[in-house]
Amino acid sequence: MAVLALALAAAATPAQAQSRDQIRAVGSSTVFPFTTAVAEAFGKTGRFKTPVVESTGTGGGLKLFCAGVGPAHPDIANASRRIKKSEIDQCAANGVTTITELKIGYDGIALASSKKGAPVSLTTMVLWKALAKEVPVNGALVANPYRLWSDIDPSLPKAAIEVLGPPPTSGTRDTFNELGMLEGCRKVAEVAAVVPDEKARERVCMTIREDGAYVEAGENDNLIVQKLSANPGAFGVFGYSYLDQNRDTLRAAKMDGVELTAETVAAGGYELSRPLYIYVKNAHAGVIPGIREFVGEYTSERALGEEGYLIDKGLIAEPKPLREAARVQAVNLTPLKF
Repeated sequence: MAVLALALAAAATPAQAQSRDQIRAVGSSTVFPFTTAVAEAFGKTGRFKTPVVESTGTGGGLKLFCAGVGPAHPDIANASRRIKKSEIDQCAANGVTTITELKIGYDGIALASSKKGAPVSLTTMVLWKALAKEVPVNGALVANPYRLWSDIDPSLPKAAIEVLGPPPTSGTRDTFNELGMLEGCRKVAEVAAVVPDEKARERVCMTIREDGAYVEAGENDNLIVQKLSANPGAFGVFGYSYLDQNRDTLRAAKMDGVELTAETVAAGGYELSRPLYIYVKNAHAGVIPGIREFVGEYTSERALGEEGYLIDKGLIAEPKPLREAARVQAVNLTPLKF
């Protein structure tokens, strides 16, 4: 540990070394409010400084996390999807060889709109047809011709297709692509006939149109909420917690007949749901003050339990046996075996 401490100190400028007496976390905008709440509770104990938490998007956060060991690099990465093998390889190439994974709970991805508009029920197949860059028409892939929701299904509103969502660096976008776009595409039989190669077909399925129907609104979910309030015909893509915090002004579309609620996500009935994670850089534990203690706070029942303060912020809890197992692995900083 002494050798590691010297290495960490050598990797930093004097200013960096002085500033790294507190934990730094980066990553997912969806996980950001949860980690921020834990950081605030942790800081109130008075034993350690309140951690610094930045919203950079899952991909951007893991890139920073995996860039190296030392005070210049973050200690924790928030992620709204599981870390990829390519990211683990990048970590290892930069000396980040041991990390701990903590699944903190679940989230559902909302396709939400202002309550000023009428309630809408969609399917993943309709969602794909609305947002795909290319769709099959008369046996060939063509640029998406659909401009109105009613062009796809006459029972839907005669309103322009306009969806505000996250950029490619976002874990929410990754999950939306996999659970919404890919699954919806698989329900369109003509796609397999037109694109028989599986890998090529997946690319087609998960390529979102760029003609203005889908608007990349950045990592600021609060900004999306504001824009939806100003435009009742538009939809926004973001995590359940933001919907839960804005239910006075927003409602989520039913997806394949299922409402987005904590209960439907926990039961596995809502199709666009996903686990949420944090990743801890084990090499920094014992060098950057408070990492083990912070993980202990994060995994406590007062935070993650069914009555915990993170549940009040929209996190959907795991069953208690899984929470307890995750707590043991997290506080022991059990290395991830991918």
